[in-house]
This record gives sequence, structure tokens and C-alpha cells, in this order.
Amino acid sequence: MYSTLLVDLPVVPKEDKRSGAWQRVDTRVGGIWEDVTPIIYILLGSPSKIRMESQREKRHTCGTICLKYLLLLFNLLFWLAGGAVLAVGVWTLVEKSEYISLLNSSFYSASAYILIAAGVIVIMTGIIGCCATLKEMKSLLIVYLCLLLCIFLLELIAGVLAFITYQECFPFCYQLDEELRQNLKVTMQLKYQQPGEESVTQAVDKLQQEFKCCGSHNSSDWTDSVWIQENERLVPDSCCKTPIDLCGRRDHPSNIYKVEGGCIMKLEEFILSQLYILGAVGIGVAFLQLVGMMFTCCLYQNLKDDPY
Repeated sequence: MYSTLLVDLPVVPKEDKRSGAWQRVDTRVGGIWEDVTPIIYILLGSPSKIRMESQREKRHTCGTICLKYLLLLFNLLFWLAGGAVLAVGVWTLVEKSEYISLLNSSFYSASAYILIAAGVIVIMTGIIGCCATLKEMKSLLIVYLCLLLCIFLLELIAGVLAFITYQECFPFCYQLDEELRQNLKVTMQLKYQQPGEESVTQAVDKLQQEFKCCGSHNSSDWTDSVWIQENERLVPDSCCKTPIDLCGRRDHPSNIYKVEGGCIMKLEEFILSQLYILGAVGIGVAFLQLVGMMFTCCLYQNLKDDPY
């Protein structure tokens, strides 16, 4: 009887309260995610857009690295150019300083000092450029760009002026020629081999031997020389093609240099050729700096766009 009752009773499933609670949590989380997802897409973009942004940042990083290496390479070349300019300035003062005593103005020495100053400025600018590039400092890049621009303008102006001066002077540079004509002949006649004028004597001897000339205009300029008259000579020994003691007692063309125009023409040609070279180098380096300024601007823009 009891067994029949147990069998016949309907089995009622027991309610799982815990399962219902988790279902309600899942439903709420799903609703919240559906509400938040559009906002995330608005802020960050779609998944494909996020992937595109990541690729763009990678390309941006590669571009910045390439620009840094290019700018470092430019600074290396800039250093070498500055060192070359500095070396030329020092060489001009050391090796060609004798000619300064033959000129009435300070044109020659001023040119040498300008070269030395320009070389130092270029080297210092290159150091600033390397620091700005390696440290990626935007403010220092602006300073570097301004220095490059100033040097570019100065070199361009100097180069153009040098070319203008060269075109106006050669072959009839009246200002330079007048200076030399008035001073070189007088210097040779009054100061050569005189006490306290050793620098002039060395300059004249080196000028005549190096340029193979004799006298300011010709060998007859030495006729009125104080030293020549006192020592009964015709020309200094430095006028001789083979300089030996007392060779200046004979002024035959086979013995001394007979150059049309004399040492004035040779010295003019030398100074003007140096002016021409300096002008060409100045303009060449100035246009090279345009490349450096372009790299600097590109790197600055990349760093400016980089949020990190």
C-alpha cells in the first residue's frame, strides 16, 4: 500500500534558486556590454580601425628613426665641413701671414679670422644638432633649426658678395690693384732688409720665390731701393731663378724672373682665386644646409605628432 502510494505520487522538480540568480547576472552583464560597446567603438574606433592605428604608429616610429639617422649623418658631414673651414682659416694665418704685412688693409687677415669663427660656429651647431636629435628635444631642435637658418643666410650672402666682388675685380680689380700699387712698391723700396722689418723682408722674398716674379711691376722697381743702393746690387737674391748669395748682382733674363705685370699681378690673381674658391664653398655648403633644415623640420613634425 505504501509502496503504491510512493510510486504513484508525481515527482515535482525542485527549483534551482542559485541557477536563476546566475541567469539574472548574465542577463544584466550582457545588457551592460551591449550598452557600452557602441561607446567603446566611438572612442577607440572599430577593431579594424584600431589595427590600422597600430600599424600607422609603427610606420611613424620607423620614419622617426630614419630621420634621426639621416640627421645624425648630416651633422657628421656638417662637423667635417666646419673642421675644414677652421683648418683653412688657421692655415691662412700660419702659412700665408707673411702677405699681410704687404697689404695696407686688414682684408686678408679679416678673411682668415672670419673663416676660423665660421668653423667654430659650425662645429658648435653640429654638437647642438646631435644632442637635439639623440634626445628628441623639440625645443632644442628649434634652436638648431634657427642656427642653421642664420648660418645659411650668412654663407649665402658671403658667397654672393664674393662672386660679385670677383666678377667686378677680375681682371681689373681697381680697388685691390690700387692698394697694391701704392703700397707694395713703397714697401719693397723702403722696408726691405731694414732693421725691425724682418717680416716684410721674409714676405717679399717668399712672394718673389713662390710666384716667380721680381719687383712690384718689374725688376726695375728695385733701382730705388735703399738696401739695393747701399749694397750695390741690382735685385735681391730672391729674384734669381736659382737663388744663391750675390746672384742679384746680375739682372739678365736668364738669371732673374722677368714676369709681365710683376708681383702685383701674381698677388692679385692669388687673392682673387682664393676669393673665388671661398665663394663657391660658401654657396655649396649653404645649399647643403637646406637638406639639414628639411630633415630637422620633418623630425620636429614627427615628434610633435607623437603623443608619447
